[in-house]
Amino acid sequence: MNTNSLEKLSNIELAHYAIDALRRIMLHYGIWFNELVHQLGLEEAIRLEEEASASFFPIAIKRLSKTLGFQTEHGLPLWLVNMEKGKLIGLIKAMSFNWLANDGVWFRTVEDNYDMYTSKRCNDTCWTRYSPLEAAMIKSFLQLPQQSGLDGLEQALNLRLYAQINEQTIERSGDELILRMVKCLVQGTRKRKGLPDYPCKSAGIVEFPAFARMIDSRIRTECISCPPDEHPKEWLCAWRFYIPK
Repeated sequence: MNTNSLEKLSNIELAHYAIDALRRIMLHYGIWFNELVHQLGLEEAIRLEEEASASFFPIAIKRLSKTLGFQTEHGLPLWLVNMEKGKLIGLIKAMSFNWLANDGVWFRTVEDNYDMYTSKRCNDTCWTRYSPLEAAMIKSFLQLPQQSGLDGLEQALNLRLYAQINEQTIERSGDELILRMVKCLVQGTRKRKGLPDYPCKSAGIVEFPAFARMIDSRIRTECISCPPDEHPKEWLCAWRFYIPK
């Protein structure tokens, strides 16, 4: 391998290049998934992504462990496994905030270059793919059965990245589940800036039903209220999940 071009770079330039390499991997991974959705459909793309990731990440971690000199256990960096629990939870929360920042930056970039309508249209379409993908990943992580009902949905809702950022409540009553968003980082930020609620209902109507159906295809979703709808001070949006009898 010819490394002359890398040798000519400064440490700062090499550090930038390393981050850029991570960015390229992320984009290439996403392009593959997007093309599978286009060619084979969303459900098959989700199935194949799980299979591909089970092969790719152990390879990637093993190579990085040799390069950076850290040990692994069960295919995971040992330093991560042995991290103090509070710091590990803090890391997950930081990653969750970064996920939301990523979403917000994309939204604002499209809005600044085009308009709110175009950005919302792109945002809502992204949720049609991300929401069932996140549900499938959580379902696999929890090893939930194919039809895991409202019990499975409750577990899964608590492991969304959003659940690590926002404050939500889940109420069970008979054969239904009510999710209420008590505090929302996005809406809270807008309120502090004196802005009205962001009208996120169009995204929620896509997001929540897609998530619930991936957990259990029998589950149906109903929007109780979501901006721009009026809502009480105690919560910002609320969603009802149930299995028809």
